Amino acid sequence: MSTNTETATSGGFTAEERAAMKTRSAELRAEGKKGAKKADDLQAALDAIAGMPGHDRELAERVHATITATAPELSPKTWYGMPAYANAAGKVVVTFKHAGKFKTRYATLEFQDAATLDDGDMWPVSWAVAAWTPTVEASIIEAVTTATRSS
Repeated sequence: MSTNTETATSGGFTAEERAAMKTRSAELRAEGKKGAKKADDLQAALDAIAGMPGHDRELAERVHATITATAPELSPKTWYGMPAYANAAGKVVVTFKHAGKFKTRYATLEFQDAATLDDGDMWPVSWAVAAWTPTVEASIIEAVTTATRSS
């Protein structure tokens, strides 16, 4: 997903992106009880992102936009207070842990057991994310695509 000039300048969601997310929340609530739960989960994830300090928030916003565009079948929610993305069975596939959460040097993108990253006897399930670049974006797209493929 390419960033537009306004996003690149501010480092966060554009007004149009925020409006689209609010619209989607309203659509989910209109679907009834199950949709309302998804809307509440989405809002909780967005609130968790909004509560992060500057640089972490900017990274989380880009991660959120990339994951939701790459794997729309994943549902945003929170998991231990972190933005997370769950499969249809409700199992968390991937989370974003910002650096401020545990006072670490860098944020991490972490894949859980539901991710299908399996590759032999050993594979990575966590990546440090220090800055947003086209290379980072492409790597996240690749990892999320792999993590959500059918096993």
